[in-house]
Amino acid sequence: MKPTYYEFVSSFVPLHLLQISCASSCPGEGCCPWGSMAFRGWKRLFLWGRQNTLAKVWRSRRGGPALCWERCCHWSTGKSLDPEVRAFLEENTEVTNSGHLTPEIRLRLLTPRCRFWREKPDLWPYGDPFWAIYWPGGQALSRYILDNPHVVKGRSVLDLGSGCGATAIAAVMSGASQVLANDIDPIAGMAMILNCELNHLNPFPITIKNIINSEAGNWDLIVLGDMFYDEQLADGLHHWLQKCIRIHQTEVLIGDPGRHQFLSHSIRNELHKVIEYSLPEYTRQENYGLTSSIVWSYQPSNSLDDS
Repeated sequence: MKPTYYEFVSSFVPLHLLQISCASSCPGEGCCPWGSMAFRGWKRLFLWGRQNTLAKVWRSRRGGPALCWERCCHWSTGKSLDPEVRAFLEENTEVTNSGHLTPEIRLRLLTPRCRFWREKPDLWPYGDPFWAIYWPGGQALSRYILDNPHVVKGRSVLDLGSGCGATAIAAVMSGASQVLANDIDPIAGMAMILNCELNHLNPFPITIKNIINSEAGNWDLIVLGDMFYDEQLADGLHHWLQKCIRIHQTEVLIGDPGRHQFLSHSIRNELHKVIEYSLPEYTRQENYGLTSSIVWSYQPSNSLDDS
């Protein structure tokens, strides 16, 4: 049975924000800042059960041995991108640096001015474009790195679930010695290359394999945003991140705006708040009233255990 509007929103937005973001208990005009449009097409695709589908893909694509920098599947120059895919992405996304926490970074995103914002999602010829939204957890991580370059300067950084690549771009801008972006969607990898070009950066290595549950890679820092939308995936992340910390003393930073699935998971007890950012109005509208996003330091007390 399809969840009610209230059940749907409460699973993604903290309950105390429902009175702020919604004026009634069913989709329609007045339910959120964008009215019924927010429940059509892509917004419904992104925020209804399709994220559970993405989580299943993350869980099913078991990683093999840990990937070293040289073995990562990556595109080194824009010339290696498929011309038809490049043309499609350039035609159906908008270059923007407004409405987000990082105006220094230009990105190709899906916006209300894009054709597919109102088209039926099934007409999109590639996998669901989760990378085409700049999610608030990623925004907070990117802002924090840009404001505190010492966090990444001279260090190796893994951006897990990189999406549009903004946090990886922020790490490069801030002086990271090595950056690896990871996303299971190959189109996301191509979009990251375009976003590197927009910001006058040489593309960083990008792997499209699921490395969760693989051998722990030796990174100085792992950053991940907006990935705790499914309990099983969160459990897998919890265990794998603990292993990385135990074996390599990796530092882990997590970005999340306070979604219900994140705050209710046991990992919340292992987090220390680093900084909280107030979200710009546009991002608030995209996320149904969420007003802030937080960077957390993940410091599990049992990171030295084998369990």
